[in-house]
Amino acid sequence: MAPDAHMVAYARQMREDFSRFMMAYQFGVEEVLTKVGILRKEFLYLHRYNPIEHITSRIKSPESILDKVARRGLAPSLDSIREHITDIAGVRITCSFIADTYRVLDALTSQDDVRVLTVKDYIAQPKPNGYKSLHAIIEIPVFLSTGPVPVTVEVQIRTIAMDFWASLEHKIFYKYDGDVPAHLADELSEAAAAAEHLDRRMEQLHAEVHGSTAAIANEPASTELDEALLQRLWELSQRHAEAN
Repeated sequence: MAPDAHMVAYARQMREDFSRFMMAYQFGVEEVLTKVGILRKEFLYLHRYNPIEHITSRIKSPESILDKVARRGLAPSLDSIREHITDIAGVRITCSFIADTYRVLDALTSQDDVRVLTVKDYIAQPKPNGYKSLHAIIEIPVFLSTGPVPVTVEVQIRTIAMDFWASLEHKIFYKYDGDVPAHLADELSEAAAAAEHLDRRMEQLHAEVHGSTAAIANEPASTELDEALLQRLWELSQRHAEAN
């Protein structure tokens, strides 16, 4: 039986449109990674402290996207998917300390071309299972040959301890298909409390040795200019002042 001509045309058009759709999200992730990478280098070059330990990213697969469309009863159109599914593109930033998570979030979301859609603070208010993280849904422009395209990216920011706990919880959740035995749920809750205690204690130890992370971040790094170069700069500045 020959395939339906309308079905073939639909499939061809949808394949092309969906490829462009996914491409925009990939570029959106790359834009956010660039922004975070610049912030990371700024702290390394200009300060004595870098709050960012690791950066990872992911794009949902087409299968995962369509599964979510079906579960939520959404219209199977790209416009509907774009409007209602905000975690297609994701970037995860892992920091050393709790204070760093807020510092990085503020530095990223205060940029002029970043539009903040929502922020959920699961550090101040953890989920019932003990999960902690900062979640921000942001919109950034991706500049294509046809013009700028707004792309939504989910950004998660957490400490190393929070990330370790979340990774373990995720594995256990899928191992039991969401029906986690009560004793394991209790142990996960205890582990979340232990992770929080570790975060607080490590931040306290760091502050005792180096001072607060805020003070370190605001302290300029030692200059790389040697005395001879500084002398030349001084002489040039004096000549310029005299000439004007």
